[in-house]
Amino acid sequence: MEWAKIMDQVYAFLTQWWQKLVILLQQIGNGLGQQLTQLARQLEVWGVPAQYSLMVSYGAVYLLVTLVMVLVLWRLLRRRLRRAASPRPVAHPGMPEVPQRQEPEPVKAPPLTLYERMRQGLAKTHDAVLGRLDSLLSGASAVDDDLLDELEEILITADFGVKTTQELMAAVRQKQGSSSPLQIRDLLKEEIFSLLSLAGESVDLHRHCPFVLLVVGVNGVGKTTTIGKLAHQFKQQGKKVVLGAGDTFRAAAADQLAIWGERADVTVIRHDEGADPAAVAFDAAKAAVARKADLLILDTAGRLHTKVNLMEEMKKIHRVLGREIPHAPHETLLVLDATTGQNALVQARLFQETVQVSGIALTKLDGTAKGGMAVAIAAELGLPVRYVGIGEGIEDLRPFDARMFVDALFDVGEDS
Repeated sequence: MEWAKIMDQVYAFLTQWWQKLVILLQQIGNGLGQQLTQLARQLEVWGVPAQYSLMVSYGAVYLLVTLVMVLVLWRLLRRRLRRAASPRPVAHPGMPEVPQRQEPEPVKAPPLTLYERMRQGLAKTHDAVLGRLDSLLSGASAVDDDLLDELEEILITADFGVKTTQELMAAVRQKQGSSSPLQIRDLLKEEIFSLLSLAGESVDLHRHCPFVLLVVGVNGVGKTTTIGKLAHQFKQQGKKVVLGAGDTFRAAAADQLAIWGERADVTVIRHDEGADPAAVAFDAAKAAVARKADLLILDTAGRLHTKVNLMEEMKKIHRVLGREIPHAPHETLLVLDATTGQNALVQARLFQETVQVSGIALTKLDGTAKGGMAVAIAAELGLPVRYVGIGEGIEDLRPFDARMFVDALFDVGEDS
């Protein structure tokens, strides 16, 4: 009941004030109307026809209001211009200077060296291998069979592979002599370096012009991204690069390669989805020769469902490239995903049996504790690791350096 009374009072109050406002507006309107009527009559006296006098009076009022607004805006603008043009106070001799507040410049971290980036990329493998290895060796008083057995287990869990691990352990047992547990670490490091060094040398792009790099690998290993990063890096080195979108099985592969081509500012030769990969290879080779390119990188379909189909497709691509560019392809690069561990080694064997693979690009090495895969591939298949992916950045696909790899893996703290 109380709320109802309050609401009634509020309603009555608002109604009363609304009526007063309406009356006031009516009075103002009536007053303005009377003034306009008097002005219209005066205009009739001055000779303005009666039918136009009211319209002219309205126009005169509009012009008057407009003129007042223009004058007000002009005064405001002049005041602002004077304020902007007024000289700033000059400090006189003897007057203390007001110190200007200077914002501190942000401290930029120095760019990481290549060795530091490699060490960051191998951090997970280092923790998996060297963390356990150092714990094992620091707590041992002598080198015995138990210690060597535990060392062998550590290497296998880091995906060095059974065969490679046995080869490393045989060398360690043969050379250990009277070594202390801590000396076993250095001995193992040198044996790993020896296995990686035997695999081969880096790619020499100056052997042929244009140099043809054929890239193979199953879907999902980062093949197209690897090609894009290689194109960018070679373009930065001043080389003229042409890309061939030979993976016509997936439309997304050609689209992704085209995007990388725009980023790297290189030519991309592509056909429609489902086209013959050999036809793409033919056009890409023709374009590379016509443009006097230094390097042709050709993508291929990532299919391994039957080795027979893959072999026939690769034979045709080899024939087409060889007819247009002598001895092409000059390098067949197999891209492997390091995070797949032993499965990557199986893929490498299958491709080596089917295609003439001459080098490996090992991607996603920074996302796994299975960096020993690089050693297993080099030792078991005799294939050189040409490139390693140690990060997601465009500069993080690096030419493989066996010494730097081993130093970063064992974290010796030396700058390469």
